[in-house]
Amino acid sequence: MLDTGDNTEVLLDVSNIEVIYNNVILVLKGVSLTLDKGGITALLGGNGAGKTTTLKAISNLLRAERGDVTKGSITYKGKAIDALDPATLVKSGVIQVMEGRHVFEHLTVDENLMTGAYTRRDGKAAIKQSLDLVYNYFPRLKDRRKSLAGYTSGGEQQMVAIGRALMSNPETVLLDEPSMGLAPQLVEEIFGIVKNLNEVEGVSFLIAEQNTNVALRFAHKGFILESGRVVMEGPAAELRENPDVKEFYLGMSDKGRKSFRDVRSYRRRKRWLS
Repeated sequence: MLDTGDNTEVLLDVSNIEVIYNNVILVLKGVSLTLDKGGITALLGGNGAGKTTTLKAISNLLRAERGDVTKGSITYKGKAIDALDPATLVKSGVIQVMEGRHVFEHLTVDENLMTGAYTRRDGKAAIKQSLDLVYNYFPRLKDRRKSLAGYTSGGEQQMVAIGRALMSNPETVLLDEPSMGLAPQLVEEIFGIVKNLNEVEGVSFLIAEQNTNVALRFAHKGFILESGRVVMEGPAAELRENPDVKEFYLGMSDKGRKSFRDVRSYRRRKRWLS
């Protein structure tokens, strides 16, 4: 585990968890990570590394896919959350934005956002304040608020998905592959909004992301997964400068940028797998 320092509160602590699907398939093998209060943690790795499974283990969505956490522990603010149902977890301040920009296509943008407030009991005025906050951070959605979500662009649908999560008034957002299928300019825009939400509103983020370059520029610390194991962890600034991360995840080496084919051919040299 990372040394978070005396003044840093660990909000989420995933300790040595093992996940098995269908009582047979071992997917996560002793994964440990932390998310500090007011921080952004990046969970990195290629397709199939176990990033989404880790997020679903935290948000208790595994059982819907016949998966179970069979070892280890997951705590939030020092309390075990393994047995909480997803709705109760949302009320506790933790919500997941699923991979794939899931929106209710037949509902308007405004109606989609309002579905995110279904667990709240703090009154219409507070919910209206949250809606105004979402439109402040996503002005493009305000312009499209009466449009059917299914007819908005991919970037706008990702904004709807994140905005809907914010409507639950969360303390922590688990964000799964926010850059998937989006143009680089939109990716920068969405990560910039995440950064502002973190710095201004104090929302903590655990972001599962394949785009290592972007994620490490915005995160405070990172954990790299391979084949269901954490193979490297550290402050984001240090990971960006790590020679192995540069070579195998950023396509860079001391001699300059490598092609994807070159990087793949060097995977046998990964020192942490030896």
